[in-house]
Amino acid sequence: MLEAPAAQSAALLGVGLLLAVIAVVALWRRPAMPPDLAAALQGLRDQQAMLAGRLDQIGRDQQAQAMAITAQETALADRLAAQERALAAAVDSLNERLNQRLSAASDATLESLGKLGERLAVIDRAQEAMAALSEQVTGLQNILSNKQARGAFGEAQLEALVRDTLAPSDYAFQHTLSNGTRVDCLLRLATPPGPVAVDSKFPLEAFRRLRDAANESERAAAARQFRADVLKHVRDVSAKYIIPEETADSALLFVPSEAIYAMLHAEFEDIVEESFRARVWIVSPTTMMAILNTMQAVMRDVRMRKEARAIQKQVAALADDVRRLSDRVLRLRTHFDQAQKDIGEIEVSAQKISRRSDQIAAVELDEPPPLAGPP
Repeated sequence: MLEAPAAQSAALLGVGLLLAVIAVVALWRRPAMPPDLAAALQGLRDQQAMLAGRLDQIGRDQQAQAMAITAQETALADRLAAQERALAAAVDSLNERLNQRLSAASDATLESLGKLGERLAVIDRAQEAMAALSEQVTGLQNILSNKQARGAFGEAQLEALVRDTLAPSDYAFQHTLSNGTRVDCLLRLATPPGPVAVDSKFPLEAFRRLRDAANESERAAAARQFRADVLKHVRDVSAKYIIPEETADSALLFVPSEAIYAMLHAEFEDIVEESFRARVWIVSPTTMMAILNTMQAVMRDVRMRKEARAIQKQVAALADDVRRLSDRVLRLRTHFDQAQKDIGEIEVSAQKISRRSDQIAAVELDEPPPLAGPP
């Protein structure tokens, strides 16, 4: 704002000085000045005077502008100072909020790290449980690979299901039948239907070969062998464990695997149909539990019927006792009536005796004469 007026004044001053120099040179060279030149020189002098006035005015304007600029600079400095103070306060407030947020974020991070540590501990425990489960699965695979161990595993699973559902008097393990065969479990149902035999030895070698088959030909051969083994076992169960007038007309074949049970019904329907014809019902742990619960209800109903019969006998005996008591009460009432009649007759006799005594007391007797003295 100061550079433009200064340049303008400097230019005007330079023009005035140039005109003055031109006038002095002209007067110095020519002693006699023509009138027109004198007029021109006078005009130049007037212009010079006017320029000097304008230069003074420009100087005063420059001073006023300098004072205004100084005042503006002061106001601008004050405003800048106020803005600096406001900016400093805003920066302090921002720093405080930033510190608070950083503190809160740090606390949240620590809390998240703590929760993450807890979850990692849970994951570690789960991994340990999975490792233990893997060991158990490996042990189960070893059990299933051994025929005797597999049979013991099926028997143990069957025994656990039976013991958890039925009363001890409703079953027997390793029971020997009249034909000399020993059944894994005998469910003692009332007749009919009678005791039900349960076998837990299911052939799994062919199933393992079927499961591990690498191609279709091996799978077909394993399926044929599996079908033959299962059908033979079904026929053996039917021949050994279904004895007329000793057991029920059907038996149960326990399969300790839901996967095998599902595969039998999905891919080997002929085996299931043949087992139906042989009256050997193939059951899994789930269906065995349902059957045991049903048998438990049936056995409970049988026991309730027995108890009901015993109660009926006791009620009949009680009714006889009540009838005898009624007869005795009637006889006792007859005795009471007879005694009451006898008491009435006794009262009548007593009244008669009382009246007679009164009559006797009322009779006046003459006094007897005095006795004579001795002669």
